[in-house]
Amino acid sequence: MMKRYVQFQPIVISEFEVSKWQHPVHRHNHYELIYIKNGSGRHIINEIPVVYEKGNLFLIGPEDEHHFGIAEKTHFIYIKFTDIYIHQKEINPTGLQYLEYLIKSRETHFLGFNFTVDDQLIVENIIALILSLNVNMLQNEAFIWTQILMLSTIMQRNMPEIRSSAQRSKDIQAIFCYLHKYIYQPKNLKANVMAAHFNLSEDYLGPYFKRNTGITLRQYVQDYRQNLIQQRIESGRFGLKQIAAEFGLVDESHVIKLLRKV
Repeated sequence: MMKRYVQFQPIVISEFEVSKWQHPVHRHNHYELIYIKNGSGRHIINEIPVVYEKGNLFLIGPEDEHHFGIAEKTHFIYIKFTDIYIHQKEINPTGLQYLEYLIKSRETHFLGFNFTVDDQLIVENIIALILSLNVNMLQNEAFIWTQILMLSTIMQRNMPEIRSSAQRSKDIQAIFCYLHKYIYQPKNLKANVMAAHFNLSEDYLGPYFKRNTGITLRQYVQDYRQNLIQQRIESGRFGLKQIAAEFGLVDESHVIKLLRKV
């Protein structure tokens, strides 16, 4: 049976430098942001080898299995967090939306994030700030979480689907990325808007999605939105009015209607 590391604390920060990887292939009960401060080698994620180097950042989920093959002595910085913070009540939920988007779409960026020069510098500074705050985790836990949300914002805008230009990929994963990003903005999920975004015809988009996923585009959107709303309800930290506003729904009755379909 594959080893699963269990974490009970909401956030754990670790920093270490090694020449040989000491852990077996494993999974977790938490999420991990893994920053490569220095070094090189291969990161094997779900049996897919990915070359890593200085400045790379990876996002690993609970069901991902992974380990490292180190070629050059590597300085790792791990930011590990459970989902306890993910559904906290926020005044501005944008950072939360970006993090949900990254978590849902992480299979599209196993290669890590290729940051712009400016964003790479921002990421380095955020990582440094997190390490300094970690000196007193008890006092600074909420501040560290804020930095994680800031990181997710930088990561989100460096996703391949976001950075591609006129020649956007027709790959199904790019469509998933789009759906996960705009699940909070119904107007962007209309067939004509999506078709224009991917340079496809409306008549082609729906059948293409169904052929590659086994589910209709409309049903996938409904199921995904319902799942996110259900998580917010179960957390007890969000009111119906707040949820309606976040997801661009008419009012609370629309939220209730969607929940009845779960």
